[in-house]
Amino acid sequence: MMKNTIYPNIVEFEVVGDYALFSDPVMRVGGEKCTYQVPTYEALKGILSSVYWKPTLIWYIDAVRVMNPIQTEVKGIRPIKYAGGNDLSYYTYLKDCRYRVRAHFEWNENRPELAHDRNENKHHEIAKKMIKKGGRRDIFLGTRECQGYVSPCVFDEGEGAYDQINELSFGLMYHGITYADEAYSPETKEKMTSRFWYPCMKKGVIEFLRPEACPIQRPLREMEMKKFGVEEKNFVGLAEFGEVH
Repeated sequence: MMKNTIYPNIVEFEVVGDYALFSDPVMRVGGEKCTYQVPTYEALKGILSSVYWKPTLIWYIDAVRVMNPIQTEVKGIRPIKYAGGNDLSYYTYLKDCRYRVRAHFEWNENRPELAHDRNENKHHEIAKKMIKKGGRRDIFLGTRECQGYVSPCVFDEGEGAYDQINELSFGLMYHGITYADEAYSPETKEKMTSRFWYPCMKKGVIEFLRPEACPIQRPLREMEMKKFGVEEKNFVGLAEFGEVH
């Protein structure tokens, strides 16, 4: 359900990569890392934000379709330690990854100062164009070393590896983080909040809950909204992308 836009503004794309590592951020502070079996909401939202993002809008991931069989591979890694040197760690990655994603955008009501930029057709057309071009920034599947590539697709077309599997549950799983910029309730305003849920894949498709519908939400810390404008000199519209001088 679209909350505050006239049109659905839906985009569909496929993302592929040799490897992926989708994990709870708590597990990324050091040592061993092990991927979830399927992409997280936050990882897919990050991919779409790399394709096209503006503070005027918020991307919502509606569903992901798992196209290839779920496979893992363990690699020995020597990450650099903050104190210097490195240790041998074992990371568990997904391999031969291919997903189809359906998403839409809604206006960010925390940004009333950007109401003049709420042109649905403009943002929708730019987003579709950026998907065709492979995105504005590099695409990663969960972590920096897992390069990904996006392209347009029709979500329901083609055969997926789990199309004939009625139901597959994954237990408690990290959904994402709500930052102060995208707060949706008094409890999430001016805070960083983590979200968790219980995903279930049906016929190869996982339909995501909206952030505010996640059954487990925990505030992490106080957080101020980012400021955009000439005075802060950290966002200057089209000039940021070299389109005007």
